[in-house]
Amino acid sequence: MDEQYDLVVIGGGPGGYGAALYATSAGLRVAVVEKDTMGGTCLNRGCIPAKAFLETAAVNRHVAHAAEFGIESSAPVVNFSVAQARKQKLVDGIVKGLVGFMKSKKITLVEGTGSLGPNRTVTVAHADGSTSTLVGTNVLLAAGSVPRTIPGFEPSGPVMTSDEVLMLSYVPARVAVVGGGAIGCEFASTFADLGAQVTILEGLPKILPGLDADVANVVVRSFKKKNIDIRTGVKVMGHTPNGAGGTTVHFGSDEAPEHLEVDAVVVSIGRRPFADHLGLSGTSVAVDQRGFVQVDEYCRTGEPGVYAIGDLINTPALAHVGYAEAILVTKHILGEQPMPIRYDRVPWAIYCHPEVAFAGPGEEAAREAGHDVVVAKHQFRSNSRAQILGELDGLVKVIAKRNPDGTAGQVLGVHMVGPWVTEQLSGGYLAVNWEATVAEVAEFIQPHPSLTELFGETMLSLTGRSLNA
Repeated sequence: MDEQYDLVVIGGGPGGYGAALYATSAGLRVAVVEKDTMGGTCLNRGCIPAKAFLETAAVNRHVAHAAEFGIESSAPVVNFSVAQARKQKLVDGIVKGLVGFMKSKKITLVEGTGSLGPNRTVTVAHADGSTSTLVGTNVLLAAGSVPRTIPGFEPSGPVMTSDEVLMLSYVPARVAVVGGGAIGCEFASTFADLGAQVTILEGLPKILPGLDADVANVVVRSFKKKNIDIRTGVKVMGHTPNGAGGTTVHFGSDEAPEHLEVDAVVVSIGRRPFADHLGLSGTSVAVDQRGFVQVDEYCRTGEPGVYAIGDLINTPALAHVGYAEAILVTKHILGEQPMPIRYDRVPWAIYCHPEVAFAGPGEEAAREAGHDVVVAKHQFRSNSRAQILGELDGLVKVIAKRNPDGTAGQVLGVHMVGPWVTEQLSGGYLAVNWEATVAEVAEFIQPHPSLTELFGETMLSLTGRSLNA
């Protein structure tokens, strides 16, 4: 007989394994089908390895400036093969721990490619050519995503996507990063801090489109200090390999073409949903023209008992959003009437140097949404902890509704750029999602000296009074 489960999950990334663990803790019998390595893109080819490289870059940056702190050292030498080995050891260890933990929770792990048919039947194609069948009272599609590519820039030789660049064992001397979004800026920051000559090629008028302008401008200024060459409003038209392992990238416009000789091209133009092997024939699961599985506010597809989450659906492509959707789906399966996720308020984090973190709309977006707003922003250069760290670039910006009497009311958005802001956003995220007022958040006592004092000071200043502003 076919194996029967309360929940069958196709895909073992953050959304998939998160759903399996949460559903199991709620008493459901769960199976997870994964065609590759448990942990998905985030653990194996995304968040974790990329941040490991960013930390290597940070160490190199710290050593280079050690003399400013009274620590005399010779010029650092980057041995990136060691960094690659360290990264892989980290990833392998986390994967091993995750698999062991899932097994200890009695979750059934099935290796192979899962496809969905009628009546919530999942057929698994195994590597040896055999197949098996699982049947779920509920099925969760969490197949994730793959990097988008550009015609003429398919991964080969010096041309890489995020998948290939994370396997490098050396630092290319000259790097072109195609795409100035979050992923592109993280790679640009990494390689620049490791000593590479980096050029960002972005088709839109500015890098990090969609960010609050004040935040984005700090990143641009900091990148220029790193000698990152930022080219915006340019079209990438092709490249010509030079026979020495590198290539010449052709970009600009048809009227004014430009050429850039590099040793590596990193194509970072986003990711596309990976519904390619999900089957879905004989079901009412709908996939739109961009490849996204269509769902409602509870992540339900058109097929009864079938849900989809993570990069497979058109919601923010963030691992923590996948976790939140996993919890939402489990609660819905259990009949607990969960609140739909407010995607306009989820926390965002970009791990370039300087880091970026925000929740809620920026100033321009809030005004475009029709809000009359009050805004306050304070620079990290005035913060004692930032001065101690020697990390002065950055700011905290708070956007609040304007009350009828002109005072600042509900907190709409909190936007940060600077040292370790990805670790500081939680207070701002809570303020935005609890619809707290400026006066309420200004009551929070921040430790001194700390970077989070700047968040507290910015809130306090919106009350009309302040300590240091």
